[in-house]
Amino acid sequence: MLIHIHPQNPQPRLIKQVAECLNNGGIVIYPTDTIYGLGCDIFQQKAIERICQIKGVQPQKANLSFICYDLSDLSHYAKQLPTSIYRTLKQYLPGPYTFILEASKQVPKILKTKKDTIGLRIPDNIIARDIVKELGHPILSATLPGEYVEEYTDPDIIHDKFENLVDIVIDGGNGGIMPSTIIDFTQGEPEVIREGLGEWHQ
Repeated sequence: MLIHIHPQNPQPRLIKQVAECLNNGGIVIYPTDTIYGLGCDIFQQKAIERICQIKGVQPQKANLSFICYDLSDLSHYAKQLPTSIYRTLKQYLPGPYTFILEASKQVPKILKTKKDTIGLRIPDNIIARDIVKELGHPILSATLPGEYVEEYTDPDIIHDKFENLVDIVIDGGNGGIMPSTIIDFTQGEPEVIREGLGEWHQ
């Protein structure tokens, strides 16, 4: 199913429809401030397994991260952060960054890596964040499978390719071709794991 959601003024009725789909174990493709993402409710294990199947990877090796509404989600899903790191995150978010942090006990086991870390994102995209707000907790963030991200900028093309694998494809306008910048904070000092759309000046 292809749903057209306004990129600046998302229709509450449609946001609710997407959140209900996720709550019922559905999988959606949604816009972010970088590339389109593949997502589900972080507490729906079968949906997580479906996403890993689509990507052809094991959950612990899938580089999955959370899309959060704001920094208040950090206290639930990441271990307590030093003030300096929290200030850095506040400076860069919302934005095109994924921060690798130590996972708290509230993170579902299936989503924890062997290092017991988690990737957290707060995209500068109102559709993605409104969905999270309506759902009441983060959604999963995974990249679409395939080598060429350029293929996945047009929601109509995304829908044609994935309509039989997911429940909803959201058309929130054309997507970007550059993923988020990944910064690892688990060793104290920030380490750039992947240079993406977000500039890093630390």
